[in-house]
Amino acid sequence: MVPAKDFKRRMVIEIDGAPHMIEQIQVQTPSARGAATLYKIKARNLKTRARVEKAYRGTDSLPESSFERRPVQFLYKDQDAFYFMDSADFTQFSFSHEDMEDQSPYMTDNMAGVEAMVVNDEPIAIEIPDTVDLEITETAPGVRGNSATGRTKPATLSTGVVIQVPEHLDQNVIVKVDTRTGEYLGRVNN
Repeated sequence: MVPAKDFKRRMVIEIDGAPHMIEQIQVQTPSARGAATLYKIKARNLKTRARVEKAYRGTDSLPESSFERRPVQFLYKDQDAFYFMDSADFTQFSFSHEDMEDQSPYMTDNMAGVEAMVVNDEPIAIEIPDTVDLEITETAPGVRGNSATGRTKPATLSTGVVIQVPEHLDQNVIVKVDTRTGEYLGRVNN
């Protein structure tokens, strides 16, 4: 059992007997003495793909969903789906674009470190690494000397996602991105 105060993004818990992945957590601290802190979560049912919103007190507990993590390889995507291969038995499976909307902006062909969450030998969700290295393909020219200002500018990465990066970065620079928040984490030295 996992207490609500220990909930984390991307954690998989059982809600009403079905596995749900937590997508957002909002903590509401009480203003009155003795009142309980509330943890409002938005979660996605990994089988039906339906979204639910629930609120729990910090002392409420839910069972962590029983599933197996298996290493998989992201092969490619087309107009219909994203295709994966189980690294152990080489079986292939796919997920729709809708199922992958949160992860797809950070995915590249033949990406390593991808895991499938499997229940009863059926892949129900994909988990990508928390950080990925992607190349800046389009951005305004870097302004020399502006590395200390902390100002940012939009940059399009090799997967097509647009993030905010420091003003001094140029095209063809590889950056580390947090796949949970979409935030720039730093420059990758080649």
